[in-house]
Amino acid sequence: MKRRRCDIFIWALQDHSVISQKAPSTWHRVLGTWYLSLEQYLFLFIMFSSLAMIKPTVLILLVGLLASSCGQKDQGPKTMDDIAEDYVKLVLKIGQYDSDFVDAYYGPQEWKPEGSPEGGILVDTFVERTKSLAEALTDIDLSQLTSMEKRRHHMLSKQLISVETKVRMMGGESFEFDEEARLLYDAEPPTYDAPYFDNLLADLENEIPGIGSLQARYRDFEQQFVIPVDKLDTVFQTAIDEARRKTLEHMDLPAEETFQIEYVTGKSWSGYNYYKGNSFSLIQINTDLPIYIDRAIDLACHEGYPGHHVFNALLEKQLVNEKGWREYSVYPLFSPQSLIAEGSANYGIDVAFPGDQRWQYERDVLYPLAGIDPSLAEKYYRVQELRAKLDYAGNEAARGYLNGTLSAEDAAQWLEKYLLYAPERAQQRVRFFDQYRSYVINYNLGKDLVADYVERQGGTVDNPETRWEVFEGLLSAPYTASDLK
Repeated sequence: MKRRRCDIFIWALQDHSVISQKAPSTWHRVLGTWYLSLEQYLFLFIMFSSLAMIKPTVLILLVGLLASSCGQKDQGPKTMDDIAEDYVKLVLKIGQYDSDFVDAYYGPQEWKPEGSPEGGILVDTFVERTKSLAEALTDIDLSQLTSMEKRRHHMLSKQLISVETKVRMMGGESFEFDEEARLLYDAEPPTYDAPYFDNLLADLENEIPGIGSLQARYRDFEQQFVIPVDKLDTVFQTAIDEARRKTLEHMDLPAEETFQIEYVTGKSWSGYNYYKGNSFSLIQINTDLPIYIDRAIDLACHEGYPGHHVFNALLEKQLVNEKGWREYSVYPLFSPQSLIAEGSANYGIDVAFPGDQRWQYERDVLYPLAGIDPSLAEKYYRVQELRAKLDYAGNEAARGYLNGTLSAEDAAQWLEKYLLYAPERAQQRVRFFDQYRSYVINYNLGKDLVADYVERQGGTVDNPETRWEVFEGLLSAPYTASDLK
């Protein structure tokens, strides 16, 4: 359907008097840009023109369709680039109402809104603008697009669904955990019951024998693997240097790519990558709680190489700079892009350090740096492999808590029992649920979806070159969860 670009204004008329143009802000304000069919345009013009004549002695609000914007010339459907620009500006505007909403932006500075918004979020306005962009997408002729452009189109449509959903949530609307995950992340998280996790705990019983509960025994066991605070930076810098070296052996990253590490406190997460553009990342590590030796490789790969830093650098280089796809210059956190980001960052650990390579490197290099007994490395790794199978217990705690079937205390106790968390770690994780809600699925479900996809393309452990090649292709192109099935 052909549409006209129309900027919608409110005009105030009283007794048909002429309103001074010396202070135009007092007599009109723009409501937004709509794209109307000819029939819709004529209907609005006739309706409001008639309304203005009904009672001229009373203040009347008349919608004016700015002639210079609507014009008589048929503008035709919007292009993908037009939609992408409007999408970026919309996401940035919404981000003024929630500091977590925009995770990264490295597009034109003039697109960023100035100042601070007044009042609460304009839910209806933002939902309408999102729907308008989604409808404009449907006018795109898919038969004229390449396969990569079709991926772009599909991804943007999913991103718009998530933006609309998040706006509605910011306005007070709530969703059940599974529905929220589907709308925000284009994914359907699996469900597991308590007996499933009880069976997995039984496997750990044999690895950590002793007196007392398994949870208490595990916490005593893991205390041997805490990185001393004064050695944390040395251990982490060494781990990320090795992760970077391994990644550069297989990926062609921008020559200027670099990162900075900061240690912070008072966060609900353990690590965070703030991508600043131009291939630069600020990586923050939260030191509120003890950091165990296995987290050095985890965080080095997840936040850095070949995880978030690499993912964002490749998107910026190949999609934004080379293809001019501006929608990738902004990263709305609560969107399908995050499932790929978190899933690939977690799977990237296995890509960079496959099989026994990880614990052997930790034993030979990181354990001595941290002052931890290297002879314990193999056993610790074996325990962590068993514990990793319990990871979906975190999703169940979030599901119950967000759906209202578990209190905050109940959710923390579930995490203590099934993820073997210390009480303070469990409480931190519940705070994460409060802040990020169903985002938790992106770490485990995202990893599983990415792993299955890469391995179906031949990227198995015994075929590392193909594994890296498929993995890099995934990071460099538009993918959402439904594309990976």
